Amino acid sequence: MKRRTLLKAVPASTLIAAVPFAARAQSRKWRTFETTAHLEIAQAKGQVRAWMPLPLSQDTDYFKTLANSWSGNAEKVEIVYEPTYRAAMVSAQFRPGETQPVIEVASRFAVRERNVELKPGAGMLATREEQALYLKPTELMPTDGIVKKTADEITKGARTDVAKARAIYDWTVENTFRDPKTRGCGVGDVKAMLETGALGGKCADLNALFVALCRAAGVPARDVYGVRVVESPRGYKSMGRLGDITKAQHCRAEFYAQGIGWVPVDPADVRKVVLEERPNLSLNDDVVKQMRAFLFGNWEGNWLAYNYAHDVKLPGSKGAQLPFLMYPQAETADGRLDSLDPENFKYRIVSRELSV
Repeated sequence: MKRRTLLKAVPASTLIAAVPFAARAQSRKWRTFETTAHLEIAQAKGQVRAWMPLPLSQDTDYFKTLANSWSGNAEKVEIVYEPTYRAAMVSAQFRPGETQPVIEVASRFAVRERNVELKPGAGMLATREEQALYLKPTELMPTDGIVKKTADEITKGARTDVAKARAIYDWTVENTFRDPKTRGCGVGDVKAMLETGALGGKCADLNALFVALCRAAGVPARDVYGVRVVESPRGYKSMGRLGDITKAQHCRAEFYAQGIGWVPVDPADVRKVVLEERPNLSLNDDVVKQMRAFLFGNWEGNWLAYNYAHDVKLPGSKGAQLPFLMYPQAETADGRLDSLDPENFKYRIVSRELSV
């Protein structure tokens, strides 16, 4: 088995703004973790390629990538960056005819709780170019038609970015539900959700709905795709996991408020608490009310952030673009494998804390 250390690289980009590290944040404790993602292709055929998401390619005031390394029997491995959103990933190519392709990626990072007070300069700032990017529609998140109509109805009378985002957050929490039958984290087809009135799903559906409605209302917003790496520090059993985190993928969301910066939110996790924390909860229960209030302006520091990317074209791939990159991906001569198919696409992700 080969092992290589892939040096952390932060590519220059006009989309990456300077990050202010406010004094208020310095009292929050950084925690260091390592995740190891092991991927095996059970039925290899012809040329096999694999892509593994890596932690954020730029540091923030709540997350820092420390190092990435790999091992396995791939013929060629490199770090590549999706050009629009700078999503980082390991790209692996195996020798044609390799019968048991294996790639393992280890990532070390530091994370801490994120708290953004709704006052001037409290959040991370963004360039005009970055703000413009996160107002654009994507394939599954249009900003016209029924999405625009719905956003206008929700934000009627709201004048500020915070007021508009708050109205959309509350509407999302009150009108959606977490559907345990949804595969993976969902796909985030916002237009279909609104047209059918089927407002159930998981995080990639519910938070995409929030993001698309914000963009349609003129408020920059983005999904942040990642995976939970440790238990909830507030004791919510539904909101964290340590050890085997293979099925702990979770996307969060942010909106950009002029004069304040990026503000973290997570309406999908409010609905997760309602469904999973204990039987027969409703929005009126205190355990839900507390998390609903917290998740407008805050995130718990128990989560690895991967990227903000939508409509992802995997480099070297012959398959269709992905709506987002949150799971390992692979292709054989027969085409793209289903990353949620355990029979032919076997991967396991584990986490461990390196400092306490």
